[in-house]
Amino acid sequence: MAFKHWAFSKVDKGLATSLAEECNTDNFIALIAASRGYTDPSELDEFLSEDLILSDPFELADMEKAVDVIWDAIYSEELIAIYGDYDVDGITATALLYSYLKNKGAKVIYYIPSRENDGYGMNIPSIDMLHEKDVGLIITVDNGIASVSEIDYAKSLGMKVVVTDHHLPQNELPTPDALINPHRADDMTEFKDICGVTVAFKLLCALEGKSPEELIYDYGPLVALGTVADVMPLKYENRGIVREGLKAISDRCNLGLSALIREAGISQDELTATKLAYAIAPRINAAGRMGDAARGVELLITEDDEAAISLSQSLNSDNIKRQSVEKQIFTEAVKKIEKQGFKHNRVIVVSGENWHGGVVGIVASRIAEKYGKPTIVLSENSELSHGSARSVGDFSIYNAIKECAYLLTKFGGHEMAAGLSLYTSSIDDFRRRINEYANNLKMPCPELKIDCKLKPSALSLDLVEDIKILEPFGNANPVPQFALLNLTITRITAVGGGKHLRLNLFRDGVDFTAMLFGVNKNAFGFAVGDTVDIVVTLDINVFGGEQSLSVFIKDIRKSKLDEEILFEQIDLYENFKSGVDSDYTKITPTRQEVGVVYKQILSSPAGLDRVINANIETIGYAKALISAEALCQLGIFKFFDFDGEKLLRVEDKNKKVNLSDCDILKRLGGGVYET
Repeated sequence: MAFKHWAFSKVDKGLATSLAEECNTDNFIALIAASRGYTDPSELDEFLSEDLILSDPFELADMEKAVDVIWDAIYSEELIAIYGDYDVDGITATALLYSYLKNKGAKVIYYIPSRENDGYGMNIPSIDMLHEKDVGLIITVDNGIASVSEIDYAKSLGMKVVVTDHHLPQNELPTPDALINPHRADDMTEFKDICGVTVAFKLLCALEGKSPEELIYDYGPLVALGTVADVMPLKYENRGIVREGLKAISDRCNLGLSALIREAGISQDELTATKLAYAIAPRINAAGRMGDAARGVELLITEDDEAAISLSQSLNSDNIKRQSVEKQIFTEAVKKIEKQGFKHNRVIVVSGENWHGGVVGIVASRIAEKYGKPTIVLSENSELSHGSARSVGDFSIYNAIKECAYLLTKFGGHEMAAGLSLYTSSIDDFRRRINEYANNLKMPCPELKIDCKLKPSALSLDLVEDIKILEPFGNANPVPQFALLNLTITRITAVGGGKHLRLNLFRDGVDFTAMLFGVNKNAFGFAVGDTVDIVVTLDINVFGGEQSLSVFIKDIRKSKLDEEILFEQIDLYENFKSGVDSDYTKITPTRQEVGVVYKQILSSPAGLDRVINANIETIGYAKALISAEALCQLGIFKFFDFDGEKLLRVEDKNKKVNLSDCDILKRLGGGVYET
């Protein structure tokens, strides 16, 4: 299990009370808002306000140039090509700009590169194809900032290029006819954390000569979808865009999007930003991941009911296939990580032959969550390999990859996510180099931000209704998370065919249930009678017209866990397994401590997490883990995989062994185990 640092918000309750009075809101809401940095009454008023305020599009550098170039192309009846991207941000941006230009009478086509064949961004063969179609102007959306040579090539063919992008610039900027990107060094916009479709929307507003507030209803659904799908921070402009976009979606103002929402089995009137991100966006992404991303564009621009239904069904089918492929690759990747010891590296780099390029990013996210480490997953395709990276904490995976640029053929992205290509023969060198870079940094541990502590008696439907005022939820404004401490587990029930758990928990006379998803009962790290702390989110479940409270567990650990000692032991253990020369006295188990772990496993065979949690307060994390590994090396117990989790079983409980014969104990303790 990947332990997380529980980061409790530190908010003065007196400040929260004062904010509540000044802003005429509930004390509890003020407390949560203050925990997210809204400690000034004016800022909190703006955060809670229903007013939409967006910056002037012409504050973006080169906006006037872009408008002039595009209108010149429209008036001269040049063929314009929207050059998009295969993710939701790129698809929504393409659909938005294409629909607008089409309505203005422009001669316009769109092009979405293939994730598998073309990779991210502009490429020479695609430019040649557009040139053969007599395209006079290329407008990029959600890409282009890294396409220096490609843009030079397009211009050498006589084509004009307008770049609209939001990704971080690299060392050299391209030189198109206009370059719109809020991260340009000379850009004066105040809020820069906007996605590609928002940049495209602001270009549209500038072309139309109207303010974003006047046009948000018509185009809000696409901008909102791209914003949540690209995990943009839901504050300032983004918060207003998503809020207004959700309202427009509920009015069914985009035919294709409405059809997809119905296909997903979601009530359009109850759609939230969270459902948009986790239920709708993956279905549109599936188009680019499993086949032709252009179908996502077609869905969002169609004005035909039958086409909308057919396309939404097709994308839903693709999403089901994507889930199956993702599970297969994740399982293979975890086996490689465990077998080859990559899990002990500071940055996990794992590759596989012909892994589907459309899902490696999702797999990287799942592995980063599982191990609590920055992760890069690569698909080996003969000479060249492509992959995706995901990070944790405040570790910039973009900067780490940039340090290895000499080994790469292409890369780009953000602090938390990136894409890259390299020669397959360079993967081992890349793994070594990126970990050398990481070894010189203090690596973050995964962090779980907690808004406040609650007593079980505070759990109620009214509480859930109160916190809805903080919606829409997403990045930088997550669903509120609450800690409930010193709870006794009274019952553990497997549900969902054994894939999930329902826990009965008790404290101070209050008994309640909570759901823990994706955990098998055999691999669960706790037992009935254990005292635990949990972090939860809350929701309302409606069944048969009746409402009930749903409690979802996001993390669980032993009560009163000493994080400082725990993370010190984790660091020492990881360094030991990675072969770093150091003093490991603190994590070397004694003969008696190995015996304790032996008896515990013998009396109650379980998963490795159970072994750790049963001994974490006494022997400690590292000693318990090393003792279990030693007993397996000696043949007394054996690890086996069960649905991706490591379980222990008795191999030969009567086997006579000498601890000094165990390799892992030799490396740690020398001769201290000699009889």
